[in-house]
Amino acid sequence: MAVSNMVFSDVESFLDTHPELFEDYLNRKGKHSVVEKWLKNHQASKAPVPAEPEKVNARKDSWASKGDGLQRRASQKELRKTFARSKAINANRTYDEHVNSRAQEPLTSMRRRALLRKASSLPPTTAHILSALLESRVNIPQYPSTAVDFKYYLKEHNEREFFLELVKDISNDLDLTSLSYKILVFVCIMVDADRCSLFLVEGTTNKKTLVSKFFDVHAGITVLPSLSNSDEVQVPWGKGIIGYVAEHGETVNIPDAYQVRTPPLCVCVCDRRFSDEIDKMTGYKTKSLLCMPIRNSDGEIIGVAQAINKSSSGALFTEDDEKVLQMYLPFCGIAISNAQLFAASRKEYDRSRALLEVVNDLFEEQTDLEKIVRKIMHRAQTLLKCERCSVQLLEDIESPVVKFTKSFELLSPKCSADTESSFKDSMEKSSYSDWLINNSIAELVASTGLPVNISDAYQDPRFDAEADQFSGFHIRSVLCVPIWNSNHQIIGVAQVLNRLDGKPFDDADQRLFEAFVIFCGLGINNTIMYDQVKKSWAKQSVALDVLSYHATCSKTEVDKFKAANIPLVCELGIDKLSFDDFSLDVDAMITAALRMFMELGMVQKFKIDYETLCRWLLTVRKNYRMVLYHNWRHAFNVCQCMFAMLTTAGFQETLTEVEILALIVGCVCHDLDHRGTNNAFQAKTGSALSLLYGTSATLEHHHFNHAVMILQSEGHNIFSNLSSREYGDLMQLLKQSILATDLTLYFENRNTFFELVNKGEYNWNVKAHRDMCRSMLMTACDLGAVTKPWEISRKVAELVTNEFFEQGDRERSELKLTPSAIFDRNRKDELPGLQLEWIDGICAPLYETLVKLNPKLQPMLDMIQANRAKWEELNEERERAQSVSQPPSHCSGDSTKTTDGTLANAGSAPPCGGDADGDPSKPAS
Repeated sequence: MAVSNMVFSDVESFLDTHPELFEDYLNRKGKHSVVEKWLKNHQASKAPVPAEPEKVNARKDSWASKGDGLQRRASQKELRKTFARSKAINANRTYDEHVNSRAQEPLTSMRRRALLRKASSLPPTTAHILSALLESRVNIPQYPSTAVDFKYYLKEHNEREFFLELVKDISNDLDLTSLSYKILVFVCIMVDADRCSLFLVEGTTNKKTLVSKFFDVHAGITVLPSLSNSDEVQVPWGKGIIGYVAEHGETVNIPDAYQVRTPPLCVCVCDRRFSDEIDKMTGYKTKSLLCMPIRNSDGEIIGVAQAINKSSSGALFTEDDEKVLQMYLPFCGIAISNAQLFAASRKEYDRSRALLEVVNDLFEEQTDLEKIVRKIMHRAQTLLKCERCSVQLLEDIESPVVKFTKSFELLSPKCSADTESSFKDSMEKSSYSDWLINNSIAELVASTGLPVNISDAYQDPRFDAEADQFSGFHIRSVLCVPIWNSNHQIIGVAQVLNRLDGKPFDDADQRLFEAFVIFCGLGINNTIMYDQVKKSWAKQSVALDVLSYHATCSKTEVDKFKAANIPLVCELGIDKLSFDDFSLDVDAMITAALRMFMELGMVQKFKIDYETLCRWLLTVRKNYRMVLYHNWRHAFNVCQCMFAMLTTAGFQETLTEVEILALIVGCVCHDLDHRGTNNAFQAKTGSALSLLYGTSATLEHHHFNHAVMILQSEGHNIFSNLSSREYGDLMQLLKQSILATDLTLYFENRNTFFELVNKGEYNWNVKAHRDMCRSMLMTACDLGAVTKPWEISRKVAELVTNEFFEQGDRERSELKLTPSAIFDRNRKDELPGLQLEWIDGICAPLYETLVKLNPKLQPMLDMIQANRAKWEELNEERERAQSVSQPPSHCSGDSTKTTDGTLANAGSAPPCGGDADGDPSKPAS
């Protein structure tokens, strides 16, 4: 639209639909006079009676030209207005100044969106979300107040509207400072007083005082004065006219404070309750005085309002003035109570926010004691607004003697520069810390566990005044509380000194400080525990270093086998499925293991350093304990059985080279550091292994971790030349191989594996099928002694049985338990029957399935059947001997079944070449 064609209605319509443009233009180019004119017209439109300019001006003139000895001149009035305008920017505000400039959108929704924007721009961690929530704050509602001139106008033309206007104005203000100021101004207007003061009751029931933050307020002041440099006026309870009114709840109306006629002689004397100290200090003379109590809704006196000197020359406060105030002050009492409640809630909010910030600090810092204590002391100073804060930690929390080992201190920046320069922000055992460490108050709190709150230090016998004078820091009040850890033990004390406002610490401060110290105790305790864990880790590291040195082989042994001539496979006979487990001595088993690695091509394929391989094998042998069965010979025999199955049975052609290496290494390491007891025994005794690895495959996890520790030792990593990918794959296969020796895992997988093979659905190209097959091969090799010739198989069974008997003896002596049959040496004659159950329930089904998968394993199955026949003969001989020695019984057959039935457990462990690590709760079939 061209400018020449614009009409007022179009512009007005456009601004109605775009109010933000008008607001922006007004903020940038609007003049003060225009705003005042709009306010005056808007306020005048509220009046029920139209204003006459002459009367309004006359009223203003008469208000400005009132004259008596106490009336200010016009020049003084202008001076006050100029000063008020200069202070307007720094005036105390009751709301966020940026809030009023926002659009007329609900404040809560705006704030909520701002918080969401802030939270969404931060990483989604607990600390960041908590920080975003902490930035929320309570905003006091602010309502526009009508001008003082308009209130004077309503007072003359409509007293009802005038009274409602004053009530509404104070009912909308929840800021106690602003509200107190408004009440004083309105009281001045209502009773036409020259000056007014408002005193509010503070303190406990036994120690009340009257405090006034605004004293001698004039009705002409239109801007809230700054309190930054002003001091409160305090009046003791029951002292002076103010104290008298507060104590007795009576109205006091004195026509002349300096001249009161006393009967019967009517002598003019000063009112005994009146004090002229303030008049002498300010140079202002008090004549007439009206003082009335302010009560809350419960009738309790919460303040006193005082009006001084009628503005009219020589006029006195009348009964009408008293009646007006009697009607208005109850509303003031309600408004003050609401403001005090709001102030208390906001104070609690600020304190809760400080506690949340402490929690946030604990999230951010739990590794450095000094840093977290500094943060705690800074929060304490901010929370309690004190001059000094200190934290002392006990040297020994278990000792009955209180002795502090560390002291941290923080001085408030609001203290004087001279005092601040004489102390550091935090220190350990400084000159002033000596006072704190030897402080009897801190020692008392640490020894009794009870907080100490001293309102006047020099009047308390527990306080050392000489030390205070020596330190140069004057202490007025002390609040000291104990710091507890999670076990309810005192680990130190926290102490704050001197509130910045000069008042003593009250009960609310003590409750807050005690709650605050709870979080501090958790943070300090966690940091101390972290430090202890670091020290324990360091000790463990040193211990492992020492143990690894003594657990590794010597250089002489390595050089011996490195230079030794390694016999061929045919000379050692390690390619036979019927290999004699006891044919080689301990050194010959090392050379045979070296031959296996070379024969399988592992040394060449994976570029294994020969010296490293020798050192690794010797160290593995050294880390097998000298137990009866689960020792280095058993590990070698399992490895030989795997070698024979790979070469003679032809599994080498089916498995990959990485799988073969994992199987061979797994066989050598599968029982590392075996203690001669099974997993059930570890769980029953609550051993360190069960606590570390849990109760599932406890020993198998330990065997694997021990193997990894040896590989990570210097000069032992036979996998060092593998690529990162090959190394990762190999370690996963190694872990699977070692864990597969747990009979619990065997029972979980065998039905699936048997079903796949029996139905002809087994597929070598399916990863899950290959994993199951490798696990079954590990179990078959671990139980391989049952496939050896009878003499070898029986000798192994005796070794296993004797090892189990030793565990049973420990169960009986240490745990006071009756061991099961296979662990009970008192029932050793039941071995043949147990062996039959072991073969039929566990061994035979496994080898039968493997033979279906690879017929070249048939000799192993044939040997099992032959050994079973031998065990059956021994069992029949035992039964015949029992039938001859015992009289016949109708229940003899059932009795035998019951005895055997209690032993038919896989976890009873195989007497013939089995592993004792299985779960004893698993059934045999």
